[in-house]
Amino acid sequence: MSTVYLRFRNRHYAKPDDLILLKDIAQIVAPKELEEKIKHLPVHQIIPEDKHLVVIDMMKVVKILKQNFDVEVRNIGQPEIIVEILTKSMMKKPNFFAVLFVWILLFIGSGVAIMNFHHDVSMQEVHQRLYYLITGVKKDHPLLLQIPYSLGIGLGMILFFNHVFRKKINEEPSPLEVEMFLYQQNLDQYVFLNENTENRKRI
Repeated sequence: MSTVYLRFRNRHYAKPDDLILLKDIAQIVAPKELEEKIKHLPVHQIIPEDKHLVVIDMMKVVKILKQNFDVEVRNIGQPEIIVEILTKSMMKKPNFFAVLFVWILLFIGSGVAIMNFHHDVSMQEVHQRLYYLITGVKKDHPLLLQIPYSLGIGLGMILFFNHVFRKKINEEPSPLEVEMFLYQQNLDQYVFLNENTENRKRI
């Protein structure tokens, strides 16, 4: 009996009415005489009832393989994969005015948050006090400290988020990217568990 090794990919994106083949969702190592046939084995047909997400687990794949080939299947990695169905609305380019509105909203919101923080900690008084300690002169608006400080906030945000527009400063992920990755992992785990619960209900 031949052995087939499978490893699910992280995620697969499909269009409505797509026929998902095993090669689309998994990396496959199999005997040469079987490899091409196994790669083109149909696993799932997308139907309207699937809505937005489909979870394909290893047990379904093993069952299909056993029905078609006399092989032993060994799984390497995660036991499920999420297939995300891309609708026409999802494949459209984002609306320019919507993006501009969100950008302005975030810009104003972050500015207000920074100003509120500085007001809470009395940052202007701190600058005035530091300027007096350094120069011995009392000044209501110590621009010598305030201007570099303001520029430093912008530079610090660029270094923190590791991005200048679309370009990354280095290959390390930014804290925002890490948080988005963790959020996606938790979301996927919820979908896996929910799908398993639904399967138990059907049984």
